[in-house]
Amino acid sequence: MAQVEADRKELEAALGYAFARPELLERALTHRSLARQRTQQAGTEEAQALGDNERLEFLGDAVLNLVVAEGLFTAHPEWQEGELTRVRAQLVSRQYMADVAKGIELWRHLRLSRGEERSGLRLKSTVLSNTMEAVVGAVFLDGGLDPVRAFVEQRVMGEAAAQLARELRSGAALGNYKSALQERLQAAHAGAPVYRVKSETGPDHRKRFLVEVRIQTRAGEPAEPLARGQGSTKKHAEQDAARRALEQLAAEAGAAAEPDTRAEPRAEEHAPQ
Repeated sequence: MAQVEADRKELEAALGYAFARPELLERALTHRSLARQRTQQAGTEEAQALGDNERLEFLGDAVLNLVVAEGLFTAHPEWQEGELTRVRAQLVSRQYMADVAKGIELWRHLRLSRGEERSGLRLKSTVLSNTMEAVVGAVFLDGGLDPVRAFVEQRVMGEAAAQLARELRSGAALGNYKSALQERLQAAHAGAPVYRVKSETGPDHRKRFLVEVRIQTRAGEPAEPLARGQGSTKKHAEQDAARRALEQLAAEAGAAAEPDTRAEPRAEEHAPQ
């Protein structure tokens, strides 16, 4: 019992929250495989009383989305809906939450059946992210939104959110260059990007696509090509074309921002000595 108590306090320290009802945390850490094992050993009624973490996972997912959305909305008044939505999606994604779980060594505290323990389930990203959401749900039930906000601020947001926003603006995050290009053109009121396949080469099992991206003008006629891209699928080629278009637009914007070093000398420089 002393070790169990020590382990709980260690996890609470990592969470930044001490549970008034530690049974909520125990349930959040209990995988359904252990609940099934208990059912076989102790009977259905007792196993249901102990429970697993799936209901808490459902609740935690909703709470996490709310708190992250609130945090981004408050911290970044300059962001538009597209940035808020995409950064939130990244911060609550399965992989990101698994990384958060690894950061607090949540895997050490999972409660699994003997069979799943041997299978290595403890370290799988899906299980880690689901358990992290369940723990958030347990924190919410035990202490309300404030401790969840504190955890999210410390472990989920901060510089990570700002870095994601920078990547999204450049189109780097998830390789989602098409969305980044569309948002950039919309912000500049320049029109919408249009993608056209220019050629297909190679055999069916090794196709290469060449795609061109243009700006659809208000008049309805595509303007001059922005860029071309290649890929093994149409989608990959479109992403490559969008990436190259973003690089071209960034280069043009940088050139426009540079001072003109060829300006005429000031009059006083030619004044007689």
